[in-house]
Amino acid sequence: MKQALLRWLPPVLLWASVLLSPARPVTEEYTVFVGTYTRGESRGIHAFSFDAGSGRAGIPRLVAETVNPSFLALSPDGRHLHAVNEIAGIEGEGTVSTYRIGPGGSLDFLDRMSTGGATPCHLQVDATGRNLLVANYGGGSVAVLRLEADGSLRRRSDLVRHLGSGLDPRRQSAPHAHCIRPDPSGRFAAATDLGIDKLILYPLDAAAGRLEANRARSFSFRPGAGPRHVAFHPDAPLALVNSELHSTLTSLRLDPGEGTIERLHEVSTLPRDFSGRNSTAETLVHPGGRFVYVSNRGHDSIAIFRLDTDTGELHPRGHRSTEGETPRNFRISPDGRWLLAANQGSDTVVPFRVDPRTGALHRKGKPIPVPSPVCIVLHHPQR
Repeated sequence: MKQALLRWLPPVLLWASVLLSPARPVTEEYTVFVGTYTRGESRGIHAFSFDAGSGRAGIPRLVAETVNPSFLALSPDGRHLHAVNEIAGIEGEGTVSTYRIGPGGSLDFLDRMSTGGATPCHLQVDATGRNLLVANYGGGSVAVLRLEADGSLRRRSDLVRHLGSGLDPRRQSAPHAHCIRPDPSGRFAAATDLGIDKLILYPLDAAAGRLEANRARSFSFRPGAGPRHVAFHPDAPLALVNSELHSTLTSLRLDPGEGTIERLHEVSTLPRDFSGRNSTAETLVHPGGRFVYVSNRGHDSIAIFRLDTDTGELHPRGHRSTEGETPRNFRISPDGRWLLAANQGSDTVVPFRVDPRTGALHRKGKPIPVPSPVCIVLHHPQR
């Protein structure tokens, strides 16, 4: 009835009704959750406010006391936060902890569950919100944990152990799953294994919470490369993988229908004149899809690349110092305007403004003190 009446209002009165109607205020303020290692001064998950309009950050505070929450993931509805506990455990298994996000970024503990493997190091919730995918570095396995409607953990519905070894006797004597995430279609889960130099594409049965290992396809990297993290392009059928041991970035074309993987291009993440020791950590695609970023530990920088989505070719666009030591994970805001980098070795999170034309990074604001920061998650209270 109300819509019918509005259609008959004179234009002036219609505009007046719009202007005078109460509008829901939209804030640009995020809560930034930071996962840490608790071997030093940290005791768990920290949080601070971040104003995406001005770049101002609030004072960090401890919001959850837990052991080695080194990687974090939000639920699709933004109501829950999940954290690995990167430990071996008394039975050789690490755990995942789940929290309900409260007002002001407070965290209420809900549940904890074994991941079925040692030292879990990565996790992500699928688009259905029912499955939590976890990579166990120790022992080289990937797991699926089922989630209840209230965000709590129900049971472990699958566990797949990788087999094999690699070229490096120190780092690749056994499988080491380092990342698992669903592809944009939700039909597959891609897992990188540093120990066996492979990316494995598992068909994902979201309804049953199962990885169909008997139908998995794999891609082999150069011997000794050590693939660490995979990121997907938001629109094109492309995956970007950084190799920790070789300090390289590789673009791959995925065919979700067939599950095939094709290598397109590979580049170094380092300047040509750099001769020190380095390992890569995180790879992210800018929300606009034009740029790819990789963190370098040793060179202590973010490498910037322009991506040709037609060919998969990666064009180096320089490096930006993270103004700290040992940058691990970093996060790009959903609007693409900000990149926040976690410097584990110097206990800081540093905000950078992203140039939308060139992808360049410009520091904005002061470094934010957080002990042993490893992973960053941005939570918007209205999204």
